[in-house]
Amino acid sequence: MAEIIVPAHVAIVMDGNGRWAKKRLLPRAAGHRAGMKRMIALSGHAFSCGVKCLTLFALSTENLSRPKEELDALYGLFREFFPAQAEELYANGIALTVIGERELLPADIAALIGEAEEKTATGDRGRLVLAIGYGARQEILSAANRAAKGGKELTEEEFSSLLYTKDLPPLDLLIRTGGEQRLSNFLLYQAAYAELYFSEKMFPEFTDRDFDEALKEFSRRDRRFGRV
Repeated sequence: MAEIIVPAHVAIVMDGNGRWAKKRLLPRAAGHRAGMKRMIALSGHAFSCGVKCLTLFALSTENLSRPKEELDALYGLFREFFPAQAEELYANGIALTVIGERELLPADIAALIGEAEEKTATGDRGRLVLAIGYGARQEILSAANRAAKGGKELTEEEFSSLLYTKDLPPLDLLIRTGGEQRLSNFLLYQAAYAELYFSEKMFPEFTDRDFDEALKEFSRRDRRFGRV
């Protein structure tokens, strides 16, 4: 059996929660709850496999234009998630980081995020990164505007230090569930040399075994980074 190479940094576009619910004649909120439960379980599995950093696309800036009823359901899940999972992550040595424009979120959720990040800050076993209120174009534009204010040309390293992900390892593997084959404004700069893996499964159906298959596929890739 070929050796499994575990990527240090994996990102997942958790797509298909709403379609999963619709297929079962359930409200979209039920799909988001199922996706949240799968996210929690899959995160634990990823870290047990040896992944050091797991970044999950939870809510995009574009998603913020969805109907109020759906957003309220998502916010309700966040209110449940952060207090409960901060304890679990702390106990397991996992640090939590949230990237995105949290000023776009309700104030109480922004406060819960800050409290969870502070509680888990000492975690050294791995890092769970949630992209909430995140858009890659907005991230790059914000970094470019800050660079312009400095009035000098920047190196790639200096520009990278202006991004939300400045403290994260390079992205190795980006997984998208839900059958779509696009990045959808997620980690555009960081994904320059990441391996891409697309699954037809809706995120609530994406099992630990499916994740393992993605790792096997990653292990088969020849990563040359533009070299021969």
